[in-house]
Amino acid sequence: MNRHSSTILNHIGHTPLVLLKRLAVNATVPIFGKCEYLNPGGSVKDRIALAIVDDAEQRGLLRPGATLIEATAGNTGVGLALVAAVRGYSLVCVMPEKMSQDKRGALAALGAGIVMAPNAPPQDPNNFQNMARRLATENGWFLTDQFANPANVRVHELTTGPEILEQCGGRVGAFVAGVGTGGTITGVGRYLKRLLPTVKIVLADPIGSRLAHLVSPEQPDVDSSYQVEGIGGSAIPAIFDPSVVDAVVRVSDEESFAMVRRLLREEGLLVGGTSGTAVVAALGVAENLQLKGPVVVMLADSWDRYYTKPWMRGFAET
Repeated sequence: MNRHSSTILNHIGHTPLVLLKRLAVNATVPIFGKCEYLNPGGSVKDRIALAIVDDAEQRGLLRPGATLIEATAGNTGVGLALVAAVRGYSLVCVMPEKMSQDKRGALAALGAGIVMAPNAPPQDPNNFQNMARRLATENGWFLTDQFANPANVRVHELTTGPEILEQCGGRVGAFVAGVGTGGTITGVGRYLKRLLPTVKIVLADPIGSRLAHLVSPEQPDVDSSYQVEGIGGSAIPAIFDPSVVDAVVRVSDEESFAMVRRLLREEGLLVGGTSGTAVVAALGVAENLQLKGPVVVMLADSWDRYYTKPWMRGFAET
């Protein structure tokens, strides 16, 4: 590729895999972080944003100057904003009120229209996903539909999974990730299981999310609020395949945010709350499961999404 003719979209993916040297010093197997926060838009969602738009263009579903709309916790919105900027589309993002002011500000700066939705359950008409579907129908906008679009899973099966296996030299003991849409854990899980029958796919879920129980019924049936953004929920997303999951680890907000602080200060990894959740789970997996290879943990997004959140502002005081 001629680097002078490429766009920023050509630099999505191929993120580094880094060893957690200090946090995992006592682990029985190496633990590696997949640095998806180093994608151009700052998260793993850049991959699906580009894949979904590419797929829609190839199927003739997008006209020049079309408006895209997505229900997003923020990261998919940023990825779509990059794609929209390069391809000449407009973008509207529907976000739950829970999401940080940093994400709202970033999307506004990128030119996206923002519609705020209440923190409503999936069956409520005002739930952010239902609002996005309604607005798409009413205005003739293209719903990118990250929670149900097969291109989401496919891009992780075709890119993220193969990258991880290659970077680990063909040996992976476990892969640990949270579930937002479920695309990452489903796509990577399917790819790795096809080639490595002994690999363990582990769901890291916030305490308060009901996904842990829905995937593994012996887990407590809890559906309550929590502060970690972008993962967990009260219903299984359409594209999430729970059958790929071998184990579930529930992680509290306090554990997640304490781990983010350690990732920043002990590993130099500038990550957000879901990375803390996943790394807490990964440390438990390395200690408690018999694994035939290293643990790979998803570092899904960047710390710059959370500067104004109380839990991160608290780091400056400690």
